[in-house]
Amino acid sequence: MTETLSPLQRAGLALQEMRNRIDTLERSQTEPIAIVGMGCRFPGNITDPDSFWQLLRDGKNAVGEIPKTRSELLASDKPNYPQRGGFLDRIDEFDAEFFGISPREAATMDPQQRLLLEVSWEALENGGIAPSKLAGSKAGVFLGISLNEFLQYSLFADRDQLDIYSATGSSLSIAAGRIAYWLGLHGPAIAIDTACSSSLVAIHLACQSLRQGECTLAIAAGSHLMLSPKTTLAMSKLNALSPDGYCKTFDASADGYGRGEGCGAIVLKRLGDACTDGDRILALIRGSAVNQDGRSSGLTVPNGPAQQAVVRSALQNARVNPQDVQYLEAHGTGTPLGDPIEVGAIDAVFGKGRSQPLAIGSVKTNIGHLEAAAGIAGLMKVVLAMQHGEIPAHLHLQNLNDRIDLGDRISIPTQRQPWTEKSRLAGVSSFGFSGTNAHVIIESAPELTSPKTTRSPQILCLSAKSKTALQQRITALSHYLETHPDLELADICVTANAGRSHFAHRVAFLPSTRSQLQAMLAETTSIPENVATQPPQIAFYFPAIASTNLTLGRSLYDSEPHFR
Repeated sequence: MTETLSPLQRAGLALQEMRNRIDTLERSQTEPIAIVGMGCRFPGNITDPDSFWQLLRDGKNAVGEIPKTRSELLASDKPNYPQRGGFLDRIDEFDAEFFGISPREAATMDPQQRLLLEVSWEALENGGIAPSKLAGSKAGVFLGISLNEFLQYSLFADRDQLDIYSATGSSLSIAAGRIAYWLGLHGPAIAIDTACSSSLVAIHLACQSLRQGECTLAIAAGSHLMLSPKTTLAMSKLNALSPDGYCKTFDASADGYGRGEGCGAIVLKRLGDACTDGDRILALIRGSAVNQDGRSSGLTVPNGPAQQAVVRSALQNARVNPQDVQYLEAHGTGTPLGDPIEVGAIDAVFGKGRSQPLAIGSVKTNIGHLEAAAGIAGLMKVVLAMQHGEIPAHLHLQNLNDRIDLGDRISIPTQRQPWTEKSRLAGVSSFGFSGTNAHVIIESAPELTSPKTTRSPQILCLSAKSKTALQQRITALSHYLETHPDLELADICVTANAGRSHFAHRVAFLPSTRSQLQAMLAETTSIPENVATQPPQIAFYFPAIASTNLTLGRSLYDSEPHFR
């Protein structure tokens, strides 16, 4: 066909093909990234996104006294040493057998590695993705993790206490690699340390990897635990910490940040892949950016122009106008120097030409500053707020810092307020004291319609690796149905059957309605002991004509060994 074209026509055709390839490349580099699953452990006995939202919605403060079980963190004889913080419960507990880890190896594992295994698994199941089906895939792990206080114990332990697992148990790189190893993933597995911005930088890099085709799926996570008083002592001597342990962000009494610990994980896919796979989309990452303060008035001092620049870059990458953003989850540590600088940068980017004020807040007022996990905690707060159509209250604001000017351009909601826009847009900031800044633009999930399944009854299968765990799963599902009355029976069954990995201890139900399923779950108070250790041999017989051949096949099976 091209032989009949003139040289000029051929050149025009080649130019058009080049433009098409460039357009395709640009679309791939700006394609929204879908958040399809979330898991977390945060202060206040937060064990999943539902309990996290309940804490945010109720405006609760999860920062409290140092638990007696964490006596190693007590240092009351030191000046300005905070006696409060945001702490996780039972960080010493771990189901090592579930992950195929021996008790000996588990004893020398950083608790952060244990948490990350559990929370990553839960995030996949939250997204209806059976973790066992990812083996051999190009899925990746991007982990924000900074402090390794467990390593201090390993390095300074008696030599006789060191064993073959001491090196892997205390390595930050292994924290990412162990997730990939357990799931059998072949995409990148990276541990990232940019201090307090680590987990948001990890999300940024995960999005880039997905858009470049390195990954088909990405687990982006952040983790932070306080296992030693030494870091707290050092930060208190830096005058970075609030003596009362609270983040009083934007308040006149702000005198430093309060430390917290936690772990969060999200599961990411390209939007097109998520739609093709029929995933439930929680929200979209429209764009993101990372930069560095460079030289400022001090190594750890925030840089306002750099904060403006990273936000503008993220907006440009997302192709979003600043005036269209309705909420911003601020870094908001509660330092007298950092808060005014950040609000000034926010005003410079978002303040002009607004039809309504930009609402800002910080999850640190609820759970403390989770440092390497702070960014992912803020992002998860925004996703949950979008899903529920409400902006949670910002806590501990009594009198605005007199160096902060909100004008009529910015508001700080101290009470829960509705988020009514059909398309909700928000920004999330995270700034490291290393000088590395990150910002992510989030959009509410698109409205997608899927055909309803009306067949009845449905099969629902639950399984676990032990009888006790299976009973716990039954109880958990029963509670979940009570708190989620809008879920369809077919969706529940599909997720339980296809979106979960299955194990030897199993139970199946055959309900026709939601209420019937709830009754069945309530009646199942004990699990039989007779669990098969070997998979049963199953044969399927398909009669050729009608049901009369079914009897014939059954009799042949009973009487003819060769047929059997």
